[in-house]
Amino acid sequence: MEFTIGVQNNPREIVIESELSVDELTKQVQDALNSKEVLRFTDTKGRTVLVPATALAFIEAGSEEQRRVGFGAL
Repeated sequence: MEFTIGVQNNPREIVIESELSVDELTKQVQDALNSKEVLRFTDTKGRTVLVPATALAFIEAGSEEQRRVGFGAL
């Protein structure tokens, strides 16, 4: 699933492709916001992104369905 993170006072968004489900993502964000900790995400390529929960502006979750590629996508 692809999701986008908005950070306060930063014009650029962070886009992450991850194997997290929407429920897992929601729980991880809620836990970090409640404890005011750092959100830690690892993408499908193994890169790690850290975002302070207090600086979080928004998270937009994309669909969990994989896009089809090729002539069979129609």
